[in-house]
Amino acid sequence: MRLALFASGGGSNVGAILDAIDAGRLRAEPVLLVSDRPGIGALARAEARRIPTEVIAPLNDTTHFAQALLDALARQEADAVALAGYLKKVPDPVVWAFKNRMLNVHPSLLPAFGGAGWYGTKVHQGVLDAGCRVSGATVHLVDDEYDTGPIVLQEAVRVEPDDTAETLARRVLAVEHRLLPEALALLADGRLLVEDGRVRILPAPRPSAS
Repeated sequence: MRLALFASGGGSNVGAILDAIDAGRLRAEPVLLVSDRPGIGALARAEARRIPTEVIAPLNDTTHFAQALLDALARQEADAVALAGYLKKVPDPVVWAFKNRMLNVHPSLLPAFGGAGWYGTKVHQGVLDAGCRVSGATVHLVDDEYDTGPIVLQEAVRVEPDDTAETLARRVLAVEHRLLPEALALLADGRLLVEDGRVRILPAPRPSAS
C-alpha cells in the first residue's frame, strides 16, 4: 500500500505510523506527507526519512485546492491516505477519489464531540465540561462531512476525577498512536468491508498448510 500522510502539527501520529511500518505491523510504503502549513514537526519527521513532502495551503477556490492535492497524490502514485492530525477539511473530489481508502483519527468516541470546530483541546475540554465518565479515540473512513464516516476502530479512555484537558489528551493520544496504525494495517491487508454504511472487519486469512 502506497500511503500518503496528511498532518497539520507535530506529527506524533505520523511517527506512530512510521514506527509501525518499521516494526512490520503495517505493510505500507510512506510515499508523501502533505501539510497545510510550513515549518511543522510532521514535515521534519518526513524529511528525516526522505519521504517527499508538499505544503499545500487551503485556497479560497476549493476546486484548485482539490486539484493541487490530487496532483500531489498522483505524482507519488498514492493509493491510500491517512489523516494523522490534519485539521483542514479534505475537499470532496479528493475524498471521492479515495473512497474507503482514506482514514482519519479523532480524539473522542464518535459521534460524540465530533464535527466542525471539534478538534484538539476543544474536544477534551468539551468532554470534561459535559461530565463524561469516558472518552476515547476513533478511527473512521472519511466521507464528505466532518467526522461522520464509517467507524473502523474505537477504544474508550476513562476520565479521571482530577483530569484536565491536557492530562486527558495525553492518554487519548496514546490510544490514537495504537489505533491508527492498526486500522491502516487492516486496510492494507484488505480486511475492511463497508456494507450499508458500516465497516465489517474481515478475519485474517489462515496460514496455508505446509
